[in-house]
Amino acid sequence: MRQNYKYAIACPTSMGVRITPADRMAVQNSNQFYLQATSAETNVLNVASSLGYECLAMTKFVQGSPIAAFIKSQLRARNIRYEGIEVPQGGPWGYRHQFNIADSGFGLRAPRVWNDRAGEVGRTLDAKDFDTERIFGQEGVGIFHLSGLIASMSEQTTECCLKLAEEAKKHGTMISFDLNYRATFWKGREKELSEAFHKIASMADVLVGNEEDFQLCLGFKGPEAGGKELADKIGSFKQMIEQVRAKYPNASMYGTTLRQVISANEHLWGAILWADGNWYVEEPRPIQVLDRIGGGDGFSGGLLYGLIKGWKPEDCLKFGWASGVLAASSLNDYAEPADEKQVLDIYAGNARVQR
Repeated sequence: MRQNYKYAIACPTSMGVRITPADRMAVQNSNQFYLQATSAETNVLNVASSLGYECLAMTKFVQGSPIAAFIKSQLRARNIRYEGIEVPQGGPWGYRHQFNIADSGFGLRAPRVWNDRAGEVGRTLDAKDFDTERIFGQEGVGIFHLSGLIASMSEQTTECCLKLAEEAKKHGTMISFDLNYRATFWKGREKELSEAFHKIASMADVLVGNEEDFQLCLGFKGPEAGGKELADKIGSFKQMIEQVRAKYPNASMYGTTLRQVISANEHLWGAILWADGNWYVEEPRPIQVLDRIGGGDGFSGGLLYGLIKGWKPEDCLKFGWASGVLAASSLNDYAEPADEKQVLDIYAGNARVQR
């Protein structure tokens, strides 16, 4: 990983807002909602940005939009820099920032997510919107993080992610790719996206995804997803990664979270990582969940933070596991640690009051 950089992590992203009912109510019978700025990619940045590292969101905004102003304010508060051109709304039926409408669930009532993304300005992202020579060459980026969400959102974002990854690679930037398969994004574009994801995965130094992600995004064969005990998932994931390593040898890390839902309030949470020729496993443990959204992003953010710090793989995995738990303990979609100790205390199971 290059050492001369301004931004520890940068990502392309489409920013939006999430509205969550208060007090774990369901959307359809609540009249009070909590508003936050969100995207899968900036969720990952948030661990490093909270702990003092400068990070960059490469995005796009609707000119004059109060929602755009809210998003910018939230990113500044989270220590995340942003770059993005502003485009006119084009009237009430023009561009806007997406709304993610999601409750947290409770007990055996599962969380529900409703995406409202028509006219989303981030779907028009273009690599030409950014001065890549300045960002990757002159200023420098330690890790360029890509998610399968932004990479599959539209034909334009797919092309944008490919070009930005090539620019980052040219300047010696490490590439992180969380496959993040979404069936609704892939519908009708399977062949095109499979080819694009193959190109990005070929450049990646860190690959994150579960078995289903690797099967559906990159075409690997494996057992059907779902219905397996976590112990079985560990074994089948290891088998899957042996195939992945043969096809994508550029990567030096392959990881995923392990999750089994007991209820909306309690999960079994684990993680697994291949690095330096060895397997590292965090056996699943019961965790209490306030809001499950963003747990996987917290894991990726903690893992990448460990890389920035130059930690051993097992310590990167521990920090990733605990950062995911921290995200699940918050109504926000992201982990925002006060300091490293808070994350390490979570890993140690130390929930005693801190005075």
